[in-house]
Amino acid sequence: MISPFQQRRQQLAALSSQRQKPAVRPAAPAEQPSPFVACAGCGAAIPRQQLADYFGVCPHCGHHHPLSAPARLAMLLDENSARTLRPRPQWRVDPLHFPGYSEKLAMLRRKTGLADGVLTAVGTIGGCKAVVSVMDSRFLMGSMGAALGESITQAVEYAQKHKLPLIIFCASGGARMQEGAVSLMQMAKTSSALQRFSQAGGLYVAVLTHPTTGGVSASFAMLGDITLAEPGALIGFAGPRVIQQTIGETLPEGFQRAEYLLDHGFVDQVVPRSQLRSTLSRILRLHTAKGGMTKC
Repeated sequence: MISPFQQRRQQLAALSSQRQKPAVRPAAPAEQPSPFVACAGCGAAIPRQQLADYFGVCPHCGHHHPLSAPARLAMLLDENSARTLRPRPQWRVDPLHFPGYSEKLAMLRRKTGLADGVLTAVGTIGGCKAVVSVMDSRFLMGSMGAALGESITQAVEYAQKHKLPLIIFCASGGARMQEGAVSLMQMAKTSSALQRFSQAGGLYVAVLTHPTTGGVSASFAMLGDITLAEPGALIGFAGPRVIQQTIGETLPEGFQRAEYLLDHGFVDQVVPRSQLRSTLSRILRLHTAKGGMTKC
């Protein structure tokens, strides 16, 4: 005899086998980026392709948007002249074993295709050979850690060894907090390399882009023989809000912007992005005329 309890269990099992399994929802398609970009300067909706064709400069107001390192090199160097310098391997990428830092680095390397926040290439600008390092704010806001400091030092030493001028495009939000004092030591390391390069007669052109702050502005960004800046770039050690809160005074209009620094003698020229290539080419040729290292 089957007990009522067993009979009920059999009925429930039969019902369960007859139930249809819920349909598996298809994975949501990946979000496609908008075909338009809102200008940070005037708010205009710019077709993404048009902004790329203008190398990140708004065609309406001239606002200079951040530019990736590969796009910057493509804009600057002569066609088929670029050769990327492979960064030297680092003895330790996570010196403090900061939680989640190694995973974040791996994710950013996949996303950007960069080893860290700077890309260096050897190529020609208007026929003049140079070493060009470009910082990329997509990689932890261009913050300077051991890998970035080593890459900059490698670029300086390569330029010195091969008697080439050096151009560094600076863009940084400050030190790499996940590396603590190791990050801060990169200021001394890069500055020492540039001192040796200068003593050897090398030409170093620093190009300050938005933003150039923190340890980068306190070291190699301000050590150029010639210092250029892009229009509207924020340049300084601490941000204006921090300074204003610290001193308790209202800062002048445009404080720490490229144009303000030009008026006060901190930069030699503010150069729109469309004129950077011709300006750098002219500087390199003048350096050749003066018997410098430049090879044109």
